Amino acid sequence: MTAATVHLTLLVPELIWPEPGDQLTLGNLALPGLSWLLARGQLQRRASEPFEQVLANRFGLSDAPFGALRLLGEADGELARDGHWLCADPVHLRFHHERIVLADAGAFELAMDEATALVEALNGEFTDVGRFHAADARRWYLQLNAAVDHAVEPLSAIAGKRIAADLPGNAAPLTRWLNEVQMFLHNHPLNDKRQAAGHPAVNSLWLWGAGTLPSVAQTGDAAVWSDNPLAIGLARAAGMPARPRPDGLAGLLDQARADRQFVVLDQMLPPVLYEDGEAWRQAATELDRQWFVPLRSALGRRIKHLTLIAPTIYGCLEWQFTGAERWKFWRKERPLAAIASELAQQFAEGKPA
Repeated sequence: MTAATVHLTLLVPELIWPEPGDQLTLGNLALPGLSWLLARGQLQRRASEPFEQVLANRFGLSDAPFGALRLLGEADGELARDGHWLCADPVHLRFHHERIVLADAGAFELAMDEATALVEALNGEFTDVGRFHAADARRWYLQLNAAVDHAVEPLSAIAGKRIAADLPGNAAPLTRWLNEVQMFLHNHPLNDKRQAAGHPAVNSLWLWGAGTLPSVAQTGDAAVWSDNPLAIGLARAAGMPARPRPDGLAGLLDQARADRQFVVLDQMLPPVLYEDGEAWRQAATELDRQWFVPLRSALGRRIKHLTLIAPTIYGCLEWQFTGAERWKFWRKERPLAAIASELAQQFAEGKPA
């Protein structure tokens, strides 16, 4: 029996390194599979949006309650079905040249026992506001006693960035209370121990994604393949299969039995947030080996149609590919550094892709 062909959508945040002039990261970077694809695809560039919002757009959500949805994708996700939730992620704030640098817990070590101790302390101090929950050392949640419309950017939009002394979201309703939380965390003995050991203090929280679990429409995909809790939560909310991210295209095609498949490949996102060019190069090289090089052979055979979506600083980039692309021999492949420079110039000039 002939294997079914697949319409494949890949969501790959930060596919293009955000500093086009960074030769240490982009120089001499060989990505034969990706270069072949990008030379042949039809590119459309839309306005830049955080990865979380691009993911929510897939499910038709323009104002997604990310807290409840991400919690639904955790091991204890059933908690999300009751109440008003926010992501309450642990962060470290420091002043640098009259600006604030915000680092989330992905940028420093935080053990689960430390996270549990801090969450228990917060729960003992702020019972009038709500209850904290740590699903993971890096991902915390807050179930509010009373609903609050607290609209701020997702953590990925600000993590690792240098921002003005007035943090985004300072006008949000929970800001005054958050100042109390910061004072409480500053005085907590665990942070004294962390600083004595040379580790950053957990001196604040990033509260975002407020709301209750919504009704979510199915996307038409047969399955969502991801290890990202937000993607898993969105799939669960829509009543769709959520499956672990395959190691590569071969693993996906071995398991996929239906037409449309949606895969989240977010390995390149953390290195960008934490400005780690070498880690980004390693992630890019591995994705090329496991996904993009095999796609060159599979396009027009097992892969009937490919959509590649890449939220980046240059905009939300979307390439479309069909089997006919493989015969466009005249399309010249270019280094990723050249593509980044062109996108940066177009973005600066406000030109369409």
